Amino acid sequence: MSIHKILQFPDYRLRLKSKPIKKINHKIIKIIYEMFNTMYANNGIGLAAPQINIRKQIIVISALTPHHPELILINPIILKKSHKYIHTTEGCLSVPKKTAKVNRSSYIRIKAINNIGNTFILEARSLLSICIQHEIDHLIGKLFIDYLT
Repeated sequence: MSIHKILQFPDYRLRLKSKPIKKINHKIIKIIYEMFNTMYANNGIGLAAPQINIRKQIIVISALTPHHPELILINPIILKKSHKYIHTTEGCLSVPKKTAKVNRSSYIRIKAINNIGNTFILEARSLLSICIQHEIDHLIGKLFIDYLT
């Protein structure tokens, strides 16, 4: 499987919105596995398809802890966010060597589709919550640096 080049800020393509996946087929599965390969080759913990110049709503997230398996989120939607925030340092494969403190909801509930087409609900806290919010932002053309004053 291929390892893709990750788009780097200020590449305008990082600001484009992604389209929902209508059908999960072999092409989408191939993209997912290539995204995992690309993420791990670049020492990332999450990757959104727009970061490799694919305008589709696909996110992959590494196994952040032994209790969380690798995640595939297709067409994710945040259903609920906590009003309690975590102020943490974030980085991004598309903004190399830069980090910044960002406020993120400490808890989210999302709806997404997995790689076999099943819809599921996921509740996330702490690092997983932060990572999912960060990657969902990529799907709408937003970067973590946009939260800075």
